[in-house]
Amino acid sequence: MIVDGSRRWAKARGLSTVEGHQAGAAKVAEVLEWCEDSGVQVVTFWLLSVANLQRPAAELAPLIGIIENLVTDLRAANRWDVRPIGDFDLLPEQTASVMRRVAATDAPSATAMQVNLAVAYGGREELVGAFRRTVAELAARGYSGDQIADALDDRDIARHLYTSGQPDPDLVIRTSGEQRLSGFLPWQGFQSELYFSPALWPDLTRLDFQAALHSYQRRSRTRGV
Repeated sequence: MIVDGSRRWAKARGLSTVEGHQAGAAKVAEVLEWCEDSGVQVVTFWLLSVANLQRPAAELAPLIGIIENLVTDLRAANRWDVRPIGDFDLLPEQTASVMRRVAATDAPSATAMQVNLAVAYGGREELVGAFRRTVAELAARGYSGDQIADALDDRDIARHLYTSGQPDPDLVIRTSGEQRLSGFLPWQGFQSELYFSPALWPDLTRLDFQAALHSYQRRSRTRGV
């Protein structure tokens, strides 16, 4: 899920940008309930992009704090397998520490829904990092440059993605009416179905969510064939 529209939601109501981000964070926990009720096994929320880190400090600092609290609270609930993903080196040291600590915790149970929280995430950055880690791994095993080129395959790269070991997403939902992916999971989502909801993220309702699922269920998935 690309959770878009919190700033516009706040502006339309004469509220501050921070209040919009707070409303957006509150929506995540609500949507998790819907996902669980619908039998979703893995869900990823894109909370903060690499590009977002260029926003003015007056907006960025409170937003990072809101995300840090959200990640901490969801983990403390001990209900879902909460996994922050992204380039944590780009975050303030305290926030990066929280993300790494939560990412390293064990799932509350073997059947817990997997919840990825993409923070400081960029699709191109993820791919560059995965390629670098793959090449470094093969080089450490004694492969030459030519041998690396010959040996490299998609399974090697997939193992070094943030979502290593997880299934590719069946459905990508973006809120706010914008109809683009903005670099969200470019490797994993190459065969995903897409659904663009006109609702701003804090306004998303259970009916909006169900409409996305029903749209997916009505489609014939040829997977490019």
